[in-house]
Amino acid sequence: MTKTIIETGWNFDNSYARLPESFFTRQDPTPVRSPQLVILNDPLAASLGLNVQALQSHDGAAVFAGNEIPEGAEPLAQAYAGHQFGHFTMLGDGRALLLGEQITPGGERVDIQLKGSGRTRYSRRGDGRATLGPMLREYIISEAMHALGIPTTRSLAVVTTGESIVRETLLPGAILTRVAASHLRVGTFQYASKWGSPEDLKALADYTLQRHFPEADADENRYLGLLREVIKRQAALIAKWQLVGFIHGVMNTDNMALSGETIDYGPCAFMDTYDPGTVFSSIDLHGRYAYGNQPHIAAWNLARFAETLLPLLHADEKDAVKLAEDAISDFSELYQRNWLAGMRAKLGIVNEEPEDESLVEDLLHMMQKNRADYTNTFRALTFDKLEDTVLYGTPEFAQWHGRWQARLSRQQEPKASSQQLMRSSNPALIPRNHRVEEALEAAVQGDYSVMERLLDVLARPFAHFPEQADYSAPPAPTACPYRTFCGT
Repeated sequence: MTKTIIETGWNFDNSYARLPESFFTRQDPTPVRSPQLVILNDPLAASLGLNVQALQSHDGAAVFAGNEIPEGAEPLAQAYAGHQFGHFTMLGDGRALLLGEQITPGGERVDIQLKGSGRTRYSRRGDGRATLGPMLREYIISEAMHALGIPTTRSLAVVTTGESIVRETLLPGAILTRVAASHLRVGTFQYASKWGSPEDLKALADYTLQRHFPEADADENRYLGLLREVIKRQAALIAKWQLVGFIHGVMNTDNMALSGETIDYGPCAFMDTYDPGTVFSSIDLHGRYAYGNQPHIAAWNLARFAETLLPLLHADEKDAVKLAEDAISDFSELYQRNWLAGMRAKLGIVNEEPEDESLVEDLLHMMQKNRADYTNTFRALTFDKLEDTVLYGTPEFAQWHGRWQARLSRQQEPKASSQQLMRSSNPALIPRNHRVEEALEAAVQGDYSVMERLLDVLARPFAHFPEQADYSAPPAPTACPYRTFCGT
């Protein structure tokens, strides 16, 4: 593999590569036949300090494909473990490589990872490759999540490889370049706890504190501070998911990033009709990761994280367990506080009253009972277009609406302030599943214009522009439920 200096602005400093080598395997990407740039995230590239024009060249495509390695990069596959649907197993980057950590002009440190870059030591029976549809899917959804204000990994670029990938059929190969605060996961600590030494576990914990939670480093029990900070970030993140109807679909412990970002957009989707039991993933046969279960699964995953930290929390195991249990017990309250604050904002409520939670729950119950569209119901309330929701005209909704209006009237803030709060809290649109599929089907056939239009409207979800109206419509009724797959 050749090294090349490309004037693109890469500025790598690879701190993860300085951890004990049991945490990774150094490896170059496997070259591909004929890389072609499909899409480049120009604003993100510029914010990273990269030369957009240079990245759009043939040399830029070669870097995104793994055919060329930029100066300063140290490609490696990360080792980790994880509970997948509750079952513990050894994992690792089976089709991804961390190129290195880019230091941005503002001094921020972010991971640059290639996804679909070839087999690694951790590939098991996989071919290490990815196909175009799922890579573009991650690009669309992750950028939509960013626009919605939800912490997430970002997508910098997608290239096609010029090679066909064998799945159920032959599909065009592709590689995604992902940007993340880091790829440290609950599963990374599970790996260290199971197969590493006590020194390895401590090194990983110290590294995570330094990279993401330096404020916790000053705590009397710094590792308890680490646990608490991760819990806080996850409580805030999952609440944001619930507030927009996002269903991750594969909340395994290896897919929970300690930074508090959403990571791994495999079988994810957004809910149309409100129903806490909504499941889209074809492999989630028992609804473990259903929309309504996501807060509970997050708490379960955090408990697994806490277990890995026990040797660091206290020398006495019983005391360590007590500290961990007390910290984990805070999650439900933290989540509920975040969620209720977000729901108040979606209803234009700026202060707190004890009855607010029942007001929200009663609305959600009506939405579920009447199969109301989640996003569009809140949009109808925002613009006082009650006739746009299926709840309109029912006695139950009329009574609820009266309670809501009475609640708003008890606020000192003017009505315009409440409406503005609702406009900034209720998106005009989400990445509707049928629209995403429409874009991906066209892209796989070589037409990227459908995807480009979709990305354009998703970039400003709170703008409420007239041209977004077509993209806010739910799908037509169908006898076949929508299904997603862990695409590779």
